[in-house]
Parts: sequence; C-alpha cells; structure tokens
Amino acid sequence: MKAENTLPYKPAMALTRAGDYFLLVRPRLALLVLVTVGAGWVLATGAEPSLDPLVHTLIGTGLLFAGASALNQLLERRSDALMARTVDRPLPSGRLRPWEVLVLGCTLNVVGLAYLLAAQQVLAAELGVFALVSYVLIYTPLKSKTTLNTLIGAIPGAVPPLMGWAAARGQLDLGALVLFLVVFLWQVPHFLAIAWIYRDQYARAGSRMLPVFDLNGVQTGRQMIRFTLVLILVSLLPFVLSMGSGISALGALVLGVGFLGAVLKFARMPTIPRARVVFRASLFYLPALLLIFVLDASLYKGVSP
Repeated sequence: MKAENTLPYKPAMALTRAGDYFLLVRPRLALLVLVTVGAGWVLATGAEPSLDPLVHTLIGTGLLFAGASALNQLLERRSDALMARTVDRPLPSGRLRPWEVLVLGCTLNVVGLAYLLAAQQVLAAELGVFALVSYVLIYTPLKSKTTLNTLIGAIPGAVPPLMGWAAARGQLDLGALVLFLVVFLWQVPHFLAIAWIYRDQYARAGSRMLPVFDLNGVQTGRQMIRFTLVLILVSLLPFVLSMGSGISALGALVLGVGFLGAVLKFARMPTIPRARVVFRASLFYLPALLLIFVLDASLYKGVSP
C-alpha cells in the first residue's frame, strides 16, 4: 500500500529535481555569458569563418560556466540562506545536498575542459581554467572579506569573450583587450546597482559589498559614474584603432550616454527604484553594444579590400 501511494509522485519528484539542477546553472546569466563568447568569436573571425570552433567553444564554455556556478552556490550556501533573494535556491532550501552539487560541479568542469581540449581549443581551455579558478577560489571567498570583490569578480566575468576570440584566431591581441575591458567595466555599475537594491540582505549575509558600508550612496554613485565614463571611452576604441567604422562609434556613444544618464540620476538620489533603472539599463546596454559591434564588423569586413 505504501509503495502504491508514493508511485504517482515519482515523476513529479524527478522533474522537480531536474529543475533544481537547472537552477544551479543560472540559465539567464549563462545565456549572457554565451552571447559574449559568440560576440568575441564573430568580431575576431575572417571573411569566411567556420562555425565548428564557435560551436565547440560555446559547448565547452557552457559546461565550465555551469560547473563554476554550481560550485559558487555550494560555497555560498550558508550566506544564501540568510538572504530572501537566494534562500529558495536548491542548496539553502535543502532540496539538494552539498555532496550532490560538489560532484555535479566538478564533473561539469572536467567535461567542459576535456571537451575544449578535444576540440583543440587549447587557449580557450586555458582561459576557461583561469576564469574558473579566479571565480570560485578567489572571488567567491573574497565577498566576505573586502569591498574590492566586485572588481576582482569582474575579471573572470570578462573572460568569456576572450574565449570566443581565441577560438577564432588562436591568439589574443589588441581587439581582444578592448572587448575584455568593455565587459569588465560594464560589470561594475551593473553589480553595484544589484548590491544597492539588496544591500540590507547582503549586510545580513556578511557580504562586504560597497553599498553595505556606503549608507548615503555617495561612494557607490561615484564609482558607477567613473566606470561608466571609462566604459564609454573604451567603447569608442574600435573606431579610434580603425577596427570599426563610425557606425559603431555613434552607436556606442548613444548607448553610453543613455546608460550614463541612468547612473547620474542614481548618483543624485540613490534610491532602490533608481538602482533598478541602472540595472535594467545595464541589461540593455551590453547586448545592444555587442550587437552594434558585430553588425559593424560584418559590414566593415564586407567593404575591406
């Protein structure tokens, strides 16, 4: 009788468990990561690129990101349990056990690295290992130790487009550095906006985010402005360095001014609603900027002799 009562629930339980494993991957963030990989590849390719390196790099990077995300949530499970925005994640809620996530994360990382090496994407694999180690073993522990964690975490966060670039050219050059700087600088106002919105929860969890200690928001606003201004300048480099046309420069300038406007409004009056505007503006800015770069690069290559 007991077996008959539990049998109908097994499919639902399996689906729930699969959903919990899926949540460990952070699908929306994973999608943005893969978009930056694709952008790096497109910007680095020649006139007649082969799609095989891109497909292999997307798969390998996706596996590495999934593994890193799982290990990150494993290390942060106790602090996640103290924040309303993360308390329902699979680990703090108790739906998954730590050993399960450890095995999953390590397996995904090993498979992702092996896949990239088997696809002869050695430089991309090396970059992936660097991003994995710096994200899981350096950035994650530093979140409870220093407010500089946002800057440190932005380094592995800007590596995926380099992996796409490496897949296309087998090396990194000035163009790759520009792309790295764009993604690196973008992350600062993006994550500071998130930290301001949830600063009470971060404080409860013991995370040393700048907004936790910046009660009036002055320093947070200044940091956002500084990094956004530098971001605008860096986004114009493809035109300055003759890597793109005036189309990308104009598009980058328009997007940058719009993003800066949202940041300036927050700096003048640091409130949660205005931080949300900065956050939404950042989510629009990066994909739009990369799209402009990609379209401009396609046209630029098409007219080059």
